Amino acid sequence: MKILFIDMDNVLVDFRSAFQYIDKPMLEKNKDNLDDIDGIFSLMKPMPGAIEAYHFLSEHFDTYILSTAPWNNPSAWIDKLLWVKKYLPDVAYKRLIITHHKNLCRGDYLIDDRRKNGVDKFKGEHIHFETERFPDWKAVLEYLCENEGIKHHK
Repeated sequence: MKILFIDMDNVLVDFRSAFQYIDKPMLEKNKDNLDDIDGIFSLMKPMPGAIEAYHFLSEHFDTYILSTAPWNNPSAWIDKLLWVKKYLPDVAYKRLIITHHKNLCRGDYLIDDRRKNGVDKFKGEHIHFETERFPDWKAVLEYLCENEGIKHHK
């Protein structure tokens, strides 16, 4: 079974969805480092289609969540685990990897919205989420199903 890694922020998790719960002075104060706001990761909702996609993909791939947590925000490390327990409790049980060096993980695919934290050196295929080619989960699922010969119900 092929190994698939999926990033959290802006792939599984809608980072921007937390902004509505944070007061404007705090957002303004941290505008250059929003991910350093204590507790921000506990406020985020799933990206549209992400939960269903993760469930589907976990039936066809050895699937893991591969994320980076801000070094200066210790609450993020805990909040990411709690998010997975809330939204993907069974299917992602003990499948969360937090690292600043994603290239050290060996796999066939990595779905990520950025090229940072080792993504640019990942040995498998980087599926660049939120780009023209892969704008959403529908496009990602279509690509992976076609590429791997998986029948996908639409």
